[in-house]
Amino acid sequence: MKIREYNEKDLTEMIRIWNEVVEEGTAFPQEEELDAETGRKFFGSQTYCAVAEDEGRIYGLYILHPNNVGRCGHICNASYAVSRESRGKHIGEMLVKDCIVRGREKGFGILQFNAVVESNIHARHLYERLGFIQLGVIPGGFRMKDGSYENICPYYFILKEI
Repeated sequence: MKIREYNEKDLTEMIRIWNEVVEEGTAFPQEEELDAETGRKFFGSQTYCAVAEDEGRIYGLYILHPNNVGRCGHICNASYAVSRESRGKHIGEMLVKDCIVRGREKGFGILQFNAVVESNIHARHLYERLGFIQLGVIPGGFRMKDGSYENICPYYFILKEI
């Protein structure tokens, strides 16, 4: 398995995997699925976008972009998606580790996750094991697909001393 920058031929699988997570309604804030046109624009607008690939098959991806602008432009944000059938194989860990490297290369100083859903224990355990620090809890900060609200837990990771 290798993590590499995405290219045009990856888009169909990237859109499929991204839409799986959106459709599940338990992790991403987006509610609308991507199509070929919106997916091309969305992934193309990121600072960096990578896929987890093995023998031509895409298993997951991440996007990396500024979390804010101007005086807060040194803080980046990322989102990760692993195909439903590939979860539990540590692909997410490989994606996060690569994202940390790329975030540094792109000149960011902090990697921040704004909305990690409290019940996403696998992601939370991974982030904590890798040294991310939880900032607190935002009560009811995420509306689940079923209409209920769940807490979110923001995290950050220092990429380089500022």
